[in-house]
Amino acid sequence: MRRTLDATYLAGGALGAAAVLAIALLMIWQTLMRLAGHSTGAANDIVAWLAAAAAFLTMAHAFKHGDFVRVTVLIERLSAGPRRAFEILSLVLGVVATGYLAWWACATTWESWRFNDIAQGLLPLPMWIPQSSFAVGALLLLVAVVDELVLVSLGAEPTYVRLTRERHAAGDYSSDL
Repeated sequence: MRRTLDATYLAGGALGAAAVLAIALLMIWQTLMRLAGHSTGAANDIVAWLAAAAAFLTMAHAFKHGDFVRVTVLIERLSAGPRRAFEILSLVLGVVATGYLAWWACATTWESWRFNDIAQGLLPLPMWIPQSSFAVGALLLLVAVVDELVLVSLGAEPTYVRLTRERHAAGDYSSDL
C-alpha cells in the first residue's frame, strides 16, 4: 500500500510538471506565432487551465515532501509528546480543510458535467475537463493528508519532517525560503 500511495503522489507531481512544460512550450509557440503575424487563438485559455492543473496536481507530492510552508516556530520548541499531539491536531484540521476542498472541487466539476457547462473563451470546451485536474488534485491532497494523519497517529515521524531533514543533511536547502 505504501508503494502505491507514494507512486500516486509522484504521478500527480509528474503530471503537474508536465503541465508546466506544456505551458512553457505553448508560450514559446504563441510568441513565435505572434512574431510571424498569426493569431494564437485559445492559447491563453489553455495556459490558464494548465496552470491550474500544475498547481493542484502537485499538491500531494509537495505536501509529503515538506515543500508546503509550515510555521515551525512553536512546534520546534515542544517536547516529543506535545509535538506529536500538535502534529495530530494540525493534521486533523488539514483533513477537514482538504476534505471540504475536495468535496467542493468534485461537486463543482460534477455540476459542470451535469449541466454541460461550456467554457466562455475562444475554445468551447466542456468545463468539467479542465476542472477535473482541480478535483483530482484536491482528492490526491486529501489522501496524502489522511495518509500522514494515520502514520503520525501510529507513532511514525511525519514524512514531511523526515524528508526535509534528509534533504538538509544532503546540503539541499533549495525548498527553503
